[in-house]
Amino acid sequence: MAEVKPHHYDVIRRPLITEKSTLVAEQNKIIFEVAPDADKKAIKEAVEVLFKVSVTKVNTLTQKGKTKRFRGFEGRRSDVKKAIVTLAEGQSVDISTGL
Repeated sequence: MAEVKPHHYDVIRRPLITEKSTLVAEQNKIIFEVAPDADKKAIKEAVEVLFKVSVTKVNTLTQKGKTKRFRGFEGRRSDVKKAIVTLAEGQSVDISTGL
C-alpha cells in the first residue's frame, strides 16, 4: 500500500448515506462525493490508501445543480460529482467511523 498523502483527503469529500447507497452496499459498493476535478485513478488510489481496501472498479457521475428561487431571485445549486466504488470480494468499509 502507498502512504497517505494530503491530497487523498482532498479527493474524497464525504460518503453519501442515502436509501439507494445502503441498497448498493449489499453489492459491495460505496458511494462518495468527490472533488469535481478528481479522475477515476485518483479516486481509486485515495480509497485504497485511506480505507486499506482493494478497489476493483470506479464509476463516476456528475449531478447537475438545480435552479431554485429564493425571495423572487433565481439561484443555482452547485454541481456534485459522485463516485460509486466497487470493492473486492470479501472486503468492506465502515464509513460511520470516519477517517
